[in-house]
Amino acid sequence: MALSDADVQKQIKHMMAFIEQEANEKAEEIDAKAEEEFNIEKGRLVQTQRLKIMEYYEKKEKQIEQQKKIQMSNLMNQARLKVLKARDDMISEMLNEARQRLANVAKDAGRYPALLDGLILQVCLNQIGDVHNLSHQGFYQLLETKVTIRCRKQDFQLVQAAIQRNIPIYKAAVKNTLEVRIDQDNFLSPDISGGIEIYNGDGKIKVSNTLESRLDLMAQQMMPEIRVALFGANPNRKFMD
Repeated sequence: MALSDADVQKQIKHMMAFIEQEANEKAEEIDAKAEEEFNIEKGRLVQTQRLKIMEYYEKKEKQIEQQKKIQMSNLMNQARLKVLKARDDMISEMLNEARQRLANVAKDAGRYPALLDGLILQVCLNQIGDVHNLSHQGFYQLLETKVTIRCRKQDFQLVQAAIQRNIPIYKAAVKNTLEVRIDQDNFLSPDISGGIEIYNGDGKIKVSNTLESRLDLMAQQMMPEIRVALFGANPNRKFMD
């Protein structure tokens, strides 16, 4: 049975409505999928950028922390150097004051001649002025048959007398003779506080026993004890030698 024009038009409209509905549904599906993919990509990009920003600021924070540590270390080192310099300055002032006081030793008529006895025979003087502790080693160290002594011009007679007193001690100890000459052409500087210098026969070996050299040697040997006495023991120091 043939369809009438009205039926044909009706079916065409029905088919068009179906196609339009299918198209709308497909468009909505495409839009939904596009929206979903957009949101996923947006979330991925946001997360990626957020991680990059976090990484950037974490790196910056570490750099700042490292700079703080470096600055703190520099400040501590500068402070430590200032403390060390202040301590060294204090020790230098103390030694300078001790050097100034050395002049009083030679002025003591009771102690200085006895001190010269020890200086003439001794190389290592442990305590200036502690004459009873002097070990007679000055001549013994050289073990020469001829020696030359230099002294201050004002000490000439005192040194000459000390030589006369101590040559017998030396001879008795080493069982050998000793010729001692005082160099009257080259006296020690009057600016030093006292003491003597001893030379072997050819003048190539010198033993300096001036009061200044004894003080310097004593300061060098006793520097650890001096630092402990002035500033206390260093808790970070493991070895005391």
